Amino acid sequence: MNGPTDEHECIFCAFAESSADRENLVLARGEKWYTIINRYPYTTGHIMVVCNRHVEGFAALDAEERAELPELISSAEMALQKAYNPHGINVGANLGRSAGAGIVGHLHVHLVPRWQGDTNFMSSIGETRVVSEDFSDTYRRVQDALKESK
Repeated sequence: MNGPTDEHECIFCAFAESSADRENLVLARGEKWYTIINRYPYTTGHIMVVCNRHVEGFAALDAEERAELPELISSAEMALQKAYNPHGINVGANLGRSAGAGIVGHLHVHLVPRWQGDTNFMSSIGETRVVSEDFSDTYRRVQDALKESK
C-alpha cells in the first residue's frame, strides 16, 4: 500500500482530524500523535504511533512532537506487553517508498509484537500473512491495556 504523499489525500491526516476513532481503529490520542491498529498487520497486535501533522521524517518534527513521541511509544509498548505478552517487539519507521513505507510522506512508527518461531513459510514463501484475531478484539485488548497503563 503506497499511499499519497500529498496531505490533502492522506489517510493518516484524515484520521488525525476525524472523531470516528473506533471505526478508524484509533486506540488513543496524545496532543501531537495518535496510536492506531495497523489494518495490514505483520502479526496480531501490530500497532502504529502516527503524527497528527503531515511530516515525512523525524527531522521535520517540532520540539513538542519530538517530546511526546517517546511517551506514546512507551505506552504502546507497555500495552502490547500487557495485552499479548510477546517475546519481543520490533519498533521502527520506514522513511520513504524505497525504505518500505506503506503510507509515504506521513511519519508513523510501527510496534510489531514478536514471538519465538513466529516467522514461517506463509509470510516468506506464500506472501500471505495470518492474523489470528479479529480487529475488534485487538482494539478492545490494546485499548484496555493502554487505559490500565496510565
